[in-house]
Amino acid sequence: MPGTTIEELELDFGERLKSLRLRQNIDRATLAAQAGCSLSAIKNIENGAGSTLRTLIAVVRALGREEWLRTVTPVATISPLSLPKAGRVRQRASSNGKKI
Repeated sequence: MPGTTIEELELDFGERLKSLRLRQNIDRATLAAQAGCSLSAIKNIENGAGSTLRTLIAVVRALGREEWLRTVTPVATISPLSLPKAGRVRQRASSNGKKI
């Protein structure tokens, strides 16, 4: 969503979590207990007022949506070209000849 502010994204995400919670017929206090966080933390997330990453992950997990977290980045793939030459393990980055 280009052009969307962080605050708008927080609010949208909070509304989506609230909608999911209500579809699952879970009240805020129950979700807080299942996620191991405070009731005010749930209220903050749902109102777009922010949260710690730890709390957000716990709430998403308690709602059974861990797969959302895995969609943030793709699964890493290994390119044969990125593997080190046989017998040598890289210890540091190559020098480009420039000093900082």
